[in-house]
Amino acid sequence: MAKTKTAYVCTDCGSEYARWLGQCTDCKAWNTISEFRQAKAPARGGNFAGFAGATEAKVQTLDSIDLTDLPRFSSAFSEFDRVLGGGIVPGSAILIGGEPGAGKSTLLLQTMCTLAEQMPALYVTGEESLQQVAMRAKRLGLPTNKLQMLSETSVENICNIAAKEKPRIMVIDSIQVMHMSDIQSAPGSVSQVRESAAYLTRFAKQHHVAMLLVGHVTKDGSLAGPKVLEHCIDCSIMLEGTADSRYRTLRGNKNRFGAVNELGVFAMTGAGLKEVKNPSAIFLSRSDEQTPGSVVMVLWEGTRPLLIEIQALVDHSALGNPRRVAVGADQNRLSMLLAILHRHGGLQLNDQDVFVNVVGGVKVTETSIDLALILALVSSFKNTELPQDLVIFGEVGLSGEIRPVPSGQERINEAAKHGFKRAIVPFNNMPKQPIPDMEVIGVRKLSDALEVI
Repeated sequence: MAKTKTAYVCTDCGSEYARWLGQCTDCKAWNTISEFRQAKAPARGGNFAGFAGATEAKVQTLDSIDLTDLPRFSSAFSEFDRVLGGGIVPGSAILIGGEPGAGKSTLLLQTMCTLAEQMPALYVTGEESLQQVAMRAKRLGLPTNKLQMLSETSVENICNIAAKEKPRIMVIDSIQVMHMSDIQSAPGSVSQVRESAAYLTRFAKQHHVAMLLVGHVTKDGSLAGPKVLEHCIDCSIMLEGTADSRYRTLRGNKNRFGAVNELGVFAMTGAGLKEVKNPSAIFLSRSDEQTPGSVVMVLWEGTRPLLIEIQALVDHSALGNPRRVAVGADQNRLSMLLAILHRHGGLQLNDQDVFVNVVGGVKVTETSIDLALILALVSSFKNTELPQDLVIFGEVGLSGEIRPVPSGQERINEAAKHGFKRAIVPFNNMPKQPIPDMEVIGVRKLSDALEVI
């Protein structure tokens, strides 16, 4: 019998230790180190155990490697293809995470039923029975005569069956319930998730099978399991959306074959997930009545612009420590912008409660929101409406200067397509050629933008 090796692994960063510690010395997290046991695999001439048709690895020079691109194939959803960088790459390992009920299994079942009409496809379910999956497919009205189904949680058995069936695409639902017989720990543990994902990824590379792995999330919204899980796969995608919202956003956090932070938008309906071709339209469902503190900005998500509405509310605080609440924006950046507004705009909000909301549930991480956020705060504080045909974007520096943002021309063009007539942008983002029926105002400092409004 093979000897077992015992180590202690941090669930956050994947660091290994010879003995248990209360705190990880690398990421400084407490109580994240757990025992990890793995049987030592016998030497097999470089082949992976259980892989039918595995070939021995060989050394090549860099110039002899074939640079021909692997042909991508569509996932049957253009929004899904956009997040993946243009489609699914054969041999890639894609991890899809999300909150319970977000629609991960529904999206993958719709994708697999459609792709099964064109190529061999295998759906492996470890959480649900085959009858439950069949009932969902029937409820959604999906074609079910070609999709191959398997109910199994043993990674070795799954790979052996897949080697015989030879599918071009596989779904593992989910990686947290998979287990390997050589590892003496429960499914879902750090060691099981780590080794199961590595085993499935190696299988996908050797057999050129596109592998879609479903991942659970923890209560703080991060992917469950060791951090090394996100390192060993090729793409990490999060399906986000609240239970009270009918819209779901698919965001790429890591992609070796395309741009990161790409965004795909879906609508949850009774017939499953439907693509939203024009996301800006759903995020701009504004009322005809002008209200103070509301402004539209142009966000750049991956490879396309997206128009969103930002709302700000400034109200007198009855507390000694005024509240600062940001939904969809960075709260630390909000505090910084309030200090810039005081220093370079002459507006004191120390005795005011400040609330900021990005409409539609979108999370904004880029700095182009700065100028729009400041002007929305000024509009709410002064109780003055901003024109509804006005769009604003730009980064604000600590000295009050307005810095340019990437893809400024594309942002302005997107706003013009949606009928906006005026724009306040950084001076260096001014278009070289005038845009028909649109007035573009370039500003260099925060004081210039305050004078404009």
